[in-house]
Amino acid sequence: MLKITKTTETHLIELSPERIEAGAWINLVRPTADELSEAERMTGAPQDFIRSAMDPEESSRIEIEENHILVLINVPIDHESHDYEYDTIPLGIIITPDYFVTICQEYNDVIQNFSEARFRYFCTFKRTRLLFQILYRSAMLFLKDLRQMTRRSDQIEQDLRQSMKNEELFQLLDLQKGLTYYSMSLRSNKVVVERLLRLCSNPQVSHIIKFREEDDDLLDDVRVEYDQAIEMAQIQTDVLAGMMDAFASVISNNLNIVMKFLASITIVLAIPTMVASFFGMNVPVPWTAHPMGFTIVCFIALIMTIAATWVLWKKRLF
Repeated sequence: MLKITKTTETHLIELSPERIEAGAWINLVRPTADELSEAERMTGAPQDFIRSAMDPEESSRIEIEENHILVLINVPIDHESHDYEYDTIPLGIIITPDYFVTICQEYNDVIQNFSEARFRYFCTFKRTRLLFQILYRSAMLFLKDLRQMTRRSDQIEQDLRQSMKNEELFQLLDLQKGLTYYSMSLRSNKVVVERLLRLCSNPQVSHIIKFREEDDDLLDDVRVEYDQAIEMAQIQTDVLAGMMDAFASVISNNLNIVMKFLASITIVLAIPTMVASFFGMNVPVPWTAHPMGFTIVCFIALIMTIAATWVLWKKRLF
């Protein structure tokens, strides 16, 4: 999907490729090959810039070529369409002297936040500020997901305290994997933010990235949010790692308790079996002709079983 929009004083208008104007925002989501070619034609951006975000393995970075700047970051995926899987996808942002371009292979909450209902909070022709707002929004989404991960891990912990099931352990593993992806993405995005800070003071790119005084506070907010998200992800990773180790020990300890209990039961059940085996031999045994012989043998087996059970209970083997 290719969508071209531009903010005015009253609303957000949509433009066609034939009537594109300077200061427009070209947004491509799940673009086709024809839409990518159309974006190349309209912006004059290098082909590798336009198609960089289509590779899911691309890492966050900044590239500069002539009058075009590529800012590639990783953003959280839309959980509703991925069964609440925690992962990231690349989001390509290209800044040209006339246009602002975003490219992503999936719908995401970062871009969807800049809708017509919120047009008063952003300007498509203020490309540098819009870039910082997208970075800030991505950091906020990371923090939102990290808080959700914290609540999910707490719920899984409560479930594990009641019953040790593989399902809960697999959920913890999924959370740990998601935290790993988030930590890597946050650190690489933070490097992009730091380099942007240096580029803003570079006069060679001032005609593309125009840094205004009012953008300084927004950039500081972006840095603070990313620092907070990185710290929160690290804390949650340490907590999950400790939780996994603790529950692995608990599971191993529970297995030992079960095995100890089964061994004690085996010992107790072996005593009447042993007595019955002795008195069932094909040799003369006491009370063979006694009318109460069977009762006496059963009583002896019962007494020995009770004695063995008492000894094992005193040794805390039950």
